[in-house]
Amino acid sequence: MADHLIPPDQGLPRGYRDIPPEDQKKALAFFDRGRTVADTGNFEYGIELFLQGLAIDPENVEAHKTLRDFSLKRKASGGKDLGMMERMKLKTVKDDPKISMVHAEKALSYDPGNMDKMLTVFQQAIKAGFYDSALWIGGVLLKANIDHPKPELGKFLALKDGYKSFDQWRLAVETCNYALRLRPDDMDLQKELKDLSAQNTLTEGKYGVAKSFRESIRDMDKQKRLLEDERDFQSDDFLVRKAKEAEIDWQNNRDDPAFFSKYIDALRGTETPEYENKAINLLDEMYNTSHQFKWRQKLGEIKMAQLSRMERTMRADMARDPEMKKEYVQFMRQKLTEELAEYQLILENYPTDNTARFHVAQRMFLLGQYQEAIPVFQQVRQDPKYRVAGSVLLGRAFLEAGFADEAVETLKVTLDDYPAKGDEKSLDMYYWYGRALEVMNDNAGAIKQYSQVAQINFNYRDVQERIKRLRSGQPPK
Repeated sequence: MADHLIPPDQGLPRGYRDIPPEDQKKALAFFDRGRTVADTGNFEYGIELFLQGLAIDPENVEAHKTLRDFSLKRKASGGKDLGMMERMKLKTVKDDPKISMVHAEKALSYDPGNMDKMLTVFQQAIKAGFYDSALWIGGVLLKANIDHPKPELGKFLALKDGYKSFDQWRLAVETCNYALRLRPDDMDLQKELKDLSAQNTLTEGKYGVAKSFRESIRDMDKQKRLLEDERDFQSDDFLVRKAKEAEIDWQNNRDDPAFFSKYIDALRGTETPEYENKAINLLDEMYNTSHQFKWRQKLGEIKMAQLSRMERTMRADMARDPEMKKEYVQFMRQKLTEELAEYQLILENYPTDNTARFHVAQRMFLLGQYQEAIPVFQQVRQDPKYRVAGSVLLGRAFLEAGFADEAVETLKVTLDDYPAKGDEKSLDMYYWYGRALEVMNDNAGAIKQYSQVAQINFNYRDVQERIKRLRSGQPPK
């Protein structure tokens, strides 16, 4: 069923579109499946499923947020932008702003920092009458532009004009203020700010009947919370309030796993042991009841996050008190052992999850289990995402396990195949290739590799000392 154009006599800006309940329900099937897929680490398929759902229910702000979360996680794991041919397929469709918005959001999902794509989503959402979506992406774009080393005046002005077009005067005032900071002597902007402020005073609190957009305008406190959320406002009170609100939503929808997942994410977001432990207990109960491993996986993620936080604290304490080094080393071994067990459990349940496989091999290596790590690295480096990192660590594992010939050959092939000579990864390859050659008593070859490093970064690790020692004929210390 097509979405419904709400006439202006209901107190809403002209052109607002409401999505029928039956379409909202249809879209939920895509969102639920997308979450399940993304939980396995397959973010690209999860993104595609969410985009299909948003083509049906483009005003589902929570779906927009979750999609963005997938895109950021994909980016952090090494995901690349779309190729040129794929990007060309995502052009703006002149007479269909909804499809244009979805196309722009797909492009943004593969390049989540692209403010031009954020602006396109914002503008097409307004054209289509999806004002909740416009409020969401507008907040994302505003924060991105504010945080940018060189904020763009044009982005602030475009946001201002967009907010004006659907009567969001307070937000238009805010963005106009940011524009004025970049151009304080602009008389036209000064006058427009006064006009916008006057319009805001006249219309503040005017709207509201039902549905999310109307409610967000009528209830200014709720509107404030929405904007805080989109701008990543992370005060303790705000995070606790989000957790309590999510708990109420879940209690009212106990049969819907999406509400449970949102509640767990809100508890995790507090980053406090009290709420995290509550999430752990709930996840344990849910896992034992449903036998769905995704809940056990989330439980493990929280435990690992707690361990990482403890490690940062202990590292800072050790910097102040070197006597704590022994305690820190013991803790790190415990942390790595627990992480290894968690990633092995993930791999048992998701045998094709190469991210978990890489973490398993990496923890084995850090724990000194070199021979056990070697076959795992050999598997994981078949994945293009982990080919370089896996191959370098494989070479190092060979070296530590006493297989110097294999280490030399592995590192040489990896370095020869790597195109970006001179970047940080190549420095690591040169260095460990030199270390392997040194073990093989090929001092001339080792010096050559260390020299490559020194010419790019003279202060890299201990290359200065190694070059001097090898050239002078001194034995290793």
